[in-house]
Amino acid sequence: MTTPAGDASVGPAATRLGSSVGPVVVGAEDLRRRVAELGAAITADYAEHPPLLVGVLKGAFVFMSDLSRAIDLPVDVDFMAVSSYGSATRTSGVVRIVKDLDADLSGRHVVVVEDIVDSGLTLSYLQRYLMARGPASLAVCALLVKEGQQRAPLDLRYVGFRIPADFVVGYGLDADERLRNLDAIHVLADPSSSPS
Repeated sequence: MTTPAGDASVGPAATRLGSSVGPVVVGAEDLRRRVAELGAAITADYAEHPPLLVGVLKGAFVFMSDLSRAIDLPVDVDFMAVSSYGSATRTSGVVRIVKDLDADLSGRHVVVVEDIVDSGLTLSYLQRYLMARGPASLAVCALLVKEGQQRAPLDLRYVGFRIPADFVVGYGLDADERLRNLDAIHVLADPSSSPS
């Protein structure tokens, strides 16, 4: 797992998208390199049992797309959407399943693909929910983990980057459904932009 050095620049694409985009936390090249490393690790670990990748919508869709192509195995994919309630930038851990999986998990090796782990309460609930469906194994691949924010014990097998506790956007992460299309991860500079 990696802690990015960060980049003070915002970049032209982010500038066009508005003043709410702050400095780069993880650059596009660092993302490409780390996703390739995570894909190689999953390929090695699941060589005998290609996993089912479960993407958590909406934030993980970009990461899931890139990660699935970095895994040199015939993986299956499925998606869940969950909603957690709380303040604008923090989850309460109270979870509602908005879209459930189509796949049967019984006897499957499953890798949950998450964009970001903050308190860990939502992910902890999700792990319990999925384990009750009888998978052969369940692992988590999280692109980002906010340092010092976890309030639940988590077993994260694959971690992309550990970042400070700022609210971030880009590479699938949003503020009010905007800014998902940035190719790097940025701090949300404008605190009045309320994330979904």
